[in-house]
Amino acid sequence: MKNSKIEWTHHTFNPWWGCTKVSDACTHCYAEAFAKRTGHDIWGPNKPRRFFGEKHWTEPLSWDAAAKSADQRHRIFCASMADVFEDYFGPSADQLQEARSALWTLIERTPHLDWLLLTKRPENFLKMVPGRWVREFPGNVWAMTTVENQEQAEVRIPELLKIPARVRGLSMEPLLEQVDLSEWLWDQNLRIRGINQKPNYNVHWVIAGGESGPRSRPTDPDAFLALRDQCLESNVSFFFKQWGDWKDGKRLGKAKAGRLLENREWNEVPEQIFHALASDY
Repeated sequence: MKNSKIEWTHHTFNPWWGCTKVSDACTHCYAEAFAKRTGHDIWGPNKPRRFFGEKHWTEPLSWDAAAKSADQRHRIFCASMADVFEDYFGPSADQLQEARSALWTLIERTPHLDWLLLTKRPENFLKMVPGRWVREFPGNVWAMTTVENQEQAEVRIPELLKIPARVRGLSMEPLLEQVDLSEWLWDQNLRIRGINQKPNYNVHWVIAGGESGPRSRPTDPDAFLALRDQCLESNVSFFFKQWGDWKDGKRLGKAKAGRLLENREWNEVPEQIFHALASDY
């Protein structure tokens, strides 16, 4: 989708639709609900997935050309309606594998786009990307995982940190409890000043947000503030996406709750990493 409504990306691209739930963050999955509203029964390990034609696959090529012409980098969230790294052996398994292979080629053909590969299965990342990526990881791939609570932080972040991406990020939406990230945050300013902190072993970006929808769960405001403060202390980019339907213990609705945290928007993106490492990009 060109010009995505998701605040932290420019566009979204889905190589397919459909997934299987794996953790508490999936309980009220917006993608599953949207798929059902549009008449697609594609959730679960034994359900087929939805695939797309050639026109869909050419869209990122035009986005890449536009980014190149504007001398800009555009972020692509892949995939909002699926998980690229799902272990799937259902009736669409062959098609899914073909689509996954086509995605790797598409990413390589669009060097002016930064592909944000967000997964709840970071342990599969290096198993499923091409061997050539393991040997030399693409500079335009950002590796990201979902963390909704401390349990998943301790399971998923160590797996994320095995991925030698220039940017590794966390999507902490829906945030279900207060999470301590101090073990994994990287002080970007030290790296920019030439102090080597081995950035391949740390998190560079944190996106936080609350849940929306009729059965949404509230987030303790202190949990958002604690994340913000941890990022500030480590000079890690912090992006507050939304309160969701709940704010300060009250159900206000997503639009009314908004996305101000202590009276300001937090829209930080780790672009400075590329400036600091421009000679290597």
